[in-house]
Amino acid sequence: MKLGFAVCGSFCNHPNILKIYEQLAERHELIPILSENAARYDTRFGTAEDLIERLESLAGRRAVRTIVEAEPLGPSNAMDALVIAPCTGNTLAKFCNGITDGPVTMAAKSHLRNGKPVVLAIATNDGLSASAPNIAALLNRKNYYFVPFGQDNASAKPTSLIADFEQIEAAAEAALEGRQIQPVLL
Repeated sequence: MKLGFAVCGSFCNHPNILKIYEQLAERHELIPILSENAARYDTRFGTAEDLIERLESLAGRRAVRTIVEAEPLGPSNAMDALVIAPCTGNTLAKFCNGITDGPVTMAAKSHLRNGKPVVLAIATNDGLSASAPNIAALLNRKNYYFVPFGQDNASAKPTSLIADFEQIEAAAEAALEGRQIQPVLL
């Protein structure tokens, strides 16, 4: 598969995402895409420079980091599927409301123009509160598919949801067949 792989905030999930990304890079052609925040901020989970270097090294190409770089992905038919992992509540809200204000949202908009799948691996602390309507809306929207997800720490974070990142590849394969991998709720 030719996969666009967009990384958003949810910095605590970056170490796990990098492991999955590394596995995917062994079997598929990857186009790394970074949200402006993922490309800019150093956190206790790693530096932006290290994240960028690792994504680019594994993919063998420069990461898409601007709206201008993301826009041609659709017209050039660059990807079979676009994976967004971790997909934050902020990004979900932007998709629901047609907001295209960064590289990830532009990559999705550009990719969707071809009727191809966008695979969302959510990680949001408000998945069962403020982001719940956006998740529901995207579950019903054409060409959006979800990596199966569930509560990650129900006692300490009762509204938090996270995708099972280990299922990203299977979810992308199913999406290419026009299927939502099941069960979507873990």
